[in-house]
Amino acid sequence: MRLKKFVAIGTAVVLSLSCVACSKKAENKKDNTKEATTETTETDKATDDTAEAATDDAAAEQELSYANIVLGESYTDITTTIKVYNHRTDMNTEDYPGTTWSEYVAEFNKMYPNITVEVETDTTYADNALLRLQSGDWGDIMGIPAVDKADLSTYFIPYGDVETVSKQARFINNWVYDNQVYGIPSTGNAQGIVYNKAVFEKAGITTIPKTPEEFLAALQAIKDKTDAIPLYTNYAAGWTMGAWDAYLGGSATGESTYMNQTLLHAKDPFSDKGDNTHAYAVYKILYDAVAGGLTEEDFSTTDWEGCKGMINNGEIGCMVLGSWAYPQMQAAGEHADDIGYMSFPITVNGKQYASAGPDYCYGINANSSDDNKKAAMVFVKWMTDKSGFSYNESGIPINAEDNNYPEVYSAFEGIEFIADDPAVAGEEDYLNLLNTDSDLMINAGGNTKVQQIIENAANKGMTFDEIMAEWNEAWASAQESNSIEVNQ
Repeated sequence: MRLKKFVAIGTAVVLSLSCVACSKKAENKKDNTKEATTETTETDKATDDTAEAATDDAAAEQELSYANIVLGESYTDITTTIKVYNHRTDMNTEDYPGTTWSEYVAEFNKMYPNITVEVETDTTYADNALLRLQSGDWGDIMGIPAVDKADLSTYFIPYGDVETVSKQARFINNWVYDNQVYGIPSTGNAQGIVYNKAVFEKAGITTIPKTPEEFLAALQAIKDKTDAIPLYTNYAAGWTMGAWDAYLGGSATGESTYMNQTLLHAKDPFSDKGDNTHAYAVYKILYDAVAGGLTEEDFSTTDWEGCKGMINNGEIGCMVLGSWAYPQMQAAGEHADDIGYMSFPITVNGKQYASAGPDYCYGINANSSDDNKKAAMVFVKWMTDKSGFSYNESGIPINAEDNNYPEVYSAFEGIEFIADDPAVAGEEDYLNLLNTDSDLMINAGGNTKVQQIIENAANKGMTFDEIMAEWNEAWASAQESNSIEVNQ
């Protein structure tokens, strides 16, 4: 198994400051010459002072960077309190079976005893984070919500340029603007399907499905031969619907450039390609499963917390969720060994790929005090380099030199991980513009559009092709209104 890393190397921008040297004029010059010389000298001195101050500011800014922090050595003299706002409410409870926030903070304080870390978690983080961000009432570190990339520098400080940061951290391309990195991932995820191995075995499924047809046949076998719900949609939770968007890039196309480059200019990207790939194939799996009665009886009554124990106990066959869900399902009952993780059932030209990328990325408040910015960056680097968080949460490690992958990824042997390349220069805002104007919100909390698929499939409303045609129309209209070139 290998991780295919794609790193965009931007052009470094160097600010040069020129200082004009001035010399003292000879004493035998005329008085008016002396006055002119004195005035020039004072002006040049002011210029020198300004340049020196700018250089000092630039040096200070350069010093505060992810790459320059040496844990246990950098900023050990700081005494302050920082606040971390995030979505992991489960880690904020003492009965969490993994490492809790309080345990991570206690370990961090062994290295930095004078930095107090307060953690606030939010059960409706996806909905509230953007509101909190805009109000300014959130603290020093947060998981970056769906903001326009052009606004990143308004809210967050940069960690450094892409080339430098990418040498130390994986999956840093999500929050890049003008060659600066504004978000460091908390962990990395592969996109696949969490499933109950015992249920699959009871249904007679001996090989992992690799195509939509094979997957739907497996779901039918589960329905026919077991009492388990073949595919649990998690419709009612809402945010879980966004998981389906995560397969549109690498998993469905095998292309690292698809999500942030090709899709922006694609003509009718939701049309049937005729080969069971791309977005059409991803979402049709869900539509066909619901229409075929291969999901729960009443989608409106799904229970996110309850489903964890249900799949652990063999009451659910599988759920479409990122690899982050794997340890949660294992910990939800006495049958941890029955929980497995498999690739998404799409094959591209005879080969399978798996989208891989960041979970929420840590952003540091641009309006925090200087000490808090430093303390916050130290904590972010400790969480990504020393805490073991990624491994503990069955994630792909963020430290670029750490190849200690959890056991869950052994199921991806022979499957190539694909990380999304960033947008090309000048097109960083295109996806946000298209998402907003089309109302599709791909990979940006677009839960309602996926819920629409379930609703129509269950209630025999719009056909799948009618839904996709509607999405294509909305996408084309957004491209036109934003003057984005469409590749025919």
